[in-house]
Formats: sequence, structure tokens, C-alpha cells
Amino acid sequence: MALTPKQKIFADEYLIDLNATRAYKVAYPSCKKDDSAAVNGSKLLRNTKVAEYIQERMKERSKRTEITQDRVLQELEKLVLFDIRKLFDSNGKPVDISMLDDDTATCIAGLEVVDYFEGAGEDREFAGYVKKYKLTDKLRAIELMGRHFGMFKDKVELSGQVDTANPYASLTTEELKKLIHGG
Repeated sequence: MALTPKQKIFADEYLIDLNATRAYKVAYPSCKKDDSAAVNGSKLLRNTKVAEYIQERMKERSKRTEITQDRVLQELEKLVLFDIRKLFDSNGKPVDISMLDDDTATCIAGLEVVDYFEGAGEDREFAGYVKKYKLTDKLRAIELMGRHFGMFKDKVELSGQVDTANPYASLTTEELKKLIHGG
């Protein structure tokens, strides 16, 4: 049996940003409360047919875009192992961006080019450009890769006392029946 039209809308919307609450509200516009949408969206994600449909669509997208888990890990590896010295030549001058290898260029999140002038007023002359590289967040890449490999586990410490004694253990069957039936 196929998905219902609303289940299909939910699943297709979920695939946009993996937000079950938003997807549920799109598929079921009469649902106005985020809490209800979150609960019901979560239920739909556990529905076998919906889950299989989403999984299949994600596999298709992965093939189509050629972005796999391995590819993502390879890109993260480039960020983690990036050596800033690759941005400079042997004289300490910045390497032209067109001359950077692909792995090094991957680590650049942005580039700002500013005209540089010397002098003031009418004597002001163009002297060149100032290039400012914005690099990707290496620490974040390390964290993501570490989490993938289970290296960073959040530990939660609990304290307190758990009482496992049964408060009704000393009651007879008749007394228990009276409690249950209110008599």
C-alpha cells in the first residue's frame, strides 16, 4: 500500500530541511500548534511506509548529487588536516588564489578584496589590493568528525536515590482489590 497524499506531502516537505514539525504543518494545515505538530510529525517518521519512502528518496538524492557519507568525511578531513602554510610561498607572500590546490581552496570560506591606496587627497594613488581570507572553522570540523567516530560522548551524571520498594507489597489480595475498585 502506498502513502496517503498527506503522508507523501509530509515526507517530501521533511526532505527539504529535515524538520518534522514544519513538514507536518504543511501537510496538515489545520494543525496550528508546534507541540502537536512535533508529536505527530515524530509519529509519522516512525511509520514504516513513511520511513521507507524517506530513506529511498535520500538514497536517490545521494546518488544524484554524489554526496555520500564517505564524501562528507573526506571533505571534513581536508578541513581538519589543513595547513595554513599552504597559503604562502617560500618567501612568506600570499599565494594567488588561482594557484591554490583544490584541497587548500576547500578550506577558504570567503575572500574579501579591498583596494589599497597610499597618500591622501589628490596625491592618493592606487597601490594594490589587500586580500583577506576567511578560513573555515577547523575546530568545528574536528568536532563533527570526532562525533562521527564516537570520540566525544556527552556524559551525564545523575545523583539522588531511586526507591524500588513496592508500597503495596504488604497488602493482601482483598485489600488490593478494594484499592483498585474503590470499595
